[in-house]
Amino acid sequence: MKSSAMKRIMLLVAGCWLLVVGSYAQTITQKLQKAFTAFEKDSQLKHAVSSLYVIDAKTGQVVFNKNSQIGLAPASTQKIITSVTAFELLGENYRYKTEVRKRAQYTYIVGYGDPTLGSWRYKSTADTIFFSSIINALKQKGSQIGHLVTAADLFYEKLAPGGWINEDVANYYGAGSYALNWHENQYDIKFVSGQKIGDATEIDTVIGLPFPRFKNMVKTGAKGSGDNAYIYFIPQESDILIKGTVPAGENGFTISGADPQPGCSLSFSFFDYCKRKQIPYWKDEDSRDECRSSTDSSFIMSGQLIHTHYSPSLDSIIYWFNKKSVNLYGEALIKTFAYKKIGLGSTDSGVVIVKKFWKEKGMDENELNIVDGSGLSPLNRVTTHALVEILKYAKTKDWFPHFYTSLPEYNGMKIKSGTIRGVKGFCGYHKAKNGKEYIFSFLVNNYNGSASALVNKMYKVLDILK
Repeated sequence: MKSSAMKRIMLLVAGCWLLVVGSYAQTITQKLQKAFTAFEKDSQLKHAVSSLYVIDAKTGQVVFNKNSQIGLAPASTQKIITSVTAFELLGENYRYKTEVRKRAQYTYIVGYGDPTLGSWRYKSTADTIFFSSIINALKQKGSQIGHLVTAADLFYEKLAPGGWINEDVANYYGAGSYALNWHENQYDIKFVSGQKIGDATEIDTVIGLPFPRFKNMVKTGAKGSGDNAYIYFIPQESDILIKGTVPAGENGFTISGADPQPGCSLSFSFFDYCKRKQIPYWKDEDSRDECRSSTDSSFIMSGQLIHTHYSPSLDSIIYWFNKKSVNLYGEALIKTFAYKKIGLGSTDSGVVIVKKFWKEKGMDENELNIVDGSGLSPLNRVTTHALVEILKYAKTKDWFPHFYTSLPEYNGMKIKSGTIRGVKGFCGYHKAKNGKEYIFSFLVNNYNGSASALVNKMYKVLDILK
């Protein structure tokens, strides 16, 4: 009798507990439904499409689902896909290499897609360290520099990803990815602005571009208005067009562009280093001829290997990729997937590999209708369901702490954000005050009004998870 009574009590307690848990989950769902309904009715969302998908991180149970199977432009939240795929396909300890080879009077720098070469983000990638290692390696072999030749495109296509728009590709965040990248393929322009709105501006200094030729149409904007200048490549011309505004009363206001010839910039950075250190090299009569490049792979690769430079490990690359949303890193990674698989760094081939990988994990490949590795292209379409599934998958892996650390913190949550014109997104993880853990993805396409106003409204919905 005692045993039977005890069983009844235990069943009653278990039933009450399940009722409490179910009631709590229902309450969160109801709160999200109420908040999301109000969000969708906002005037900023009159012509927009929004999707929110939330699951319990421990059980996988769906907490909230609205439009989770509709493909939307993800912007930089797409970096989640590239990051997780990179950890799986390349491994957290993967390092890019850059080779220095010597043949006759030529020294070749051979790139394999390293996006960190010459970057300011890591001590080991600084230009002075890279250059001194080349000089020391040549000395140890009893050799001199001779002519420096960059082998920038032996294994990688030069094509930009599909759908990148003209307003992006000449600016620093639209830098292309090559076999040989340098200083994150970025250069800087310093402007002197006028005192009144509409005044002409002057270009004071250009840093990192060997042969700058600009058509400067930048005007003076309101004081404190920030960087509203855009750089454009002009078809069939060597000049680069700059339009827009920079703030009034500035002396040295900096904007950054995408370097169309990073191999050439590397060469001239190396020559500058040699001049400062008084290291002899063979100088051509025309300084422009110093920018030598070659694609003769059989000739170059038969040269003597003098030195191999290795990048920081993948976990370090992913850290900056997500923390600062460096588009170049995503484009380099997706080309690397293809290079490792087929021997040619191609964006299109890398996309096929990414989609195949997740299809093999059970995902509908049509949920990942992507065309690049960074999310910059407005042609990308990804579902919030797919993003959450990838975040859930990452949580089961040994390398997850590295990935989690790479995510920025917004609104008190570990979130990867995404922004392109008319698009805003957040996806990531959150642990509530009561210990419940959630994985979520929130995308909005075609909103109107200011991005900052929309962000605050999105935060208000996500605050329900706190």
